[in-house]
Amino acid sequence: MSTGLLIQYIVLGLIVVASVLVLIRKLAPQLSNRWLAAWSIRLARRDSRFSKALARRLQPKQATGNCADGCSTCGACGPKKPAAAAPAPIASRGPGASGQARMAVEPLPLHFRPRAR
Repeated sequence: MSTGLLIQYIVLGLIVVASVLVLIRKLAPQLSNRWLAAWSIRLARRDSRFSKALARRLQPKQATGNCADGCSTCGACGPKKPAAAAPAPIASRGPGASGQARMAVEPLPLHFRPRAR
């Protein structure tokens, strides 16, 4: 095996591991928080300053119980979302129409929240 191929396999393996970690963080946040807390406790018990600093960095963010932390787990934070209005019927008399009114379907906007660190 050539050196270039070995480096390619190592880089590809690191990309796959990073992708799996991001997937676990997104799809199973409670599980990943438990894992991070366990690793943080193990690293904090060591004598090295580096391991203690890494343990502080790995500690998962905890909700403080007020609406200022932005956890949004209880649904009580922030303004309430307005109820969706019923779409207005649109009369269609074109080819293939049976004379019945079709409902206009508006695309729903996507709302993205930035990841809190």
